[in-house]
Amino acid sequence: MTAAVPAEAGRMYQEMAESLPLLDVGLDEWTRRMVRWHFSPATGSPFWLDQRDSLGFDPLEAVGGFADLRRFGVFDKERLRRARVRDLLPRGFADRPFRVFETGGTSGAPCRIVNVTRLDNDVAMYAAMLRARGVAGGDVLAMTPSGPHAYGHFVEGLADSWCGAVAAIDFDPRWVKAQIGGGAGPEGYLAHLVAQTLSLLARREASLLFTTTKLLLVLAAALDEPLADYGIRAVCTGGTSGTAEEERFLKEEFLGGVQWIDTYGNTLVGHALQADPLTPDAVRAHHLAPPFGVLRVARADDWTTDVEYGERGTVVTTTLLEDLFIPNLIERDSALRTAPHPWFPWDGVAAVRPAPTVETGRLIEGVY
Repeated sequence: MTAAVPAEAGRMYQEMAESLPLLDVGLDEWTRRMVRWHFSPATGSPFWLDQRDSLGFDPLEAVGGFADLRRFGVFDKERLRRARVRDLLPRGFADRPFRVFETGGTSGAPCRIVNVTRLDNDVAMYAAMLRARGVAGGDVLAMTPSGPHAYGHFVEGLADSWCGAVAAIDFDPRWVKAQIGGGAGPEGYLAHLVAQTLSLLARREASLLFTTTKLLLVLAAALDEPLADYGIRAVCTGGTSGTAEEERFLKEEFLGGVQWIDTYGNTLVGHALQADPLTPDAVRAHHLAPPFGVLRVARADDWTTDVEYGERGTVVTTTLLEDLFIPNLIERDSALRTAPHPWFPWDGVAAVRPAPTVETGRLIEGVY
């Protein structure tokens, strides 16, 4: 995996690089910077500094590039779940305001992270991608989680970047997961979310709709008019997977001329952006832009070895941010490994599917 960007990367990447020049920093160089930041006593977080002596190697000496991060082994999410928030904040950000975001808790108790700069980076890249697609700007309808979840805050930051307004609904994804886990159906809660959204759509004020694929399917069944008639130019989804048949229905029978922009990712790794298929029969892939993060698709029995292109394997992510350093996180998902795309010239993932946990034999994806 390399962060070298070919000249033919195209407008999509160029828009992003103009917004965030750090995207042009080589992956190995950025890896060294982030390891120095997180393991130097003056700038590192107690979370990582307290682990330095037990690693069995000195990261400041042993990590010369991205490949050396394998020495950390598989990241232990339980350690992150137990961590105190203040221990997650890098000392280099001691005088900076920060926010605490939590994961949805799909594979266990929620993990918490601190945000100082990562949300701004996510917003800059996503806004550049929307500009390249010709749909940036205007007001936004957020059918997204709120409270401690990063998704709602990200949508607000995105609208702020062009002085747009956000109309948001009340949305607690953990409640519907608790209902499903307890044997109850999600129908009542889904109706609650859809009713709020229909009321806001009826105002015909928003041009962008942010939601999850699962909720978009429910909303499609509730609308009396085509989505474009409500003034929506693009739907942006993330957070849950969809089957091939569900994706076909949305594209061919529901969205019409409305652009559909999907992302793959989560609170820990950020946004892997959608690259449109180059041929009609090609899969829709998602690419995470180095050097801030790297997606790999590894063999299920060996996380250090990538599968071949077109093969299915386990998603392994690495996050390299000043806010957050997470090497070798084995995700809950399986995916197909895809080749670099002209828009995002790095390996990608496609046909992402959640896998059951080893502990319970099931995984409650819910609506987020």
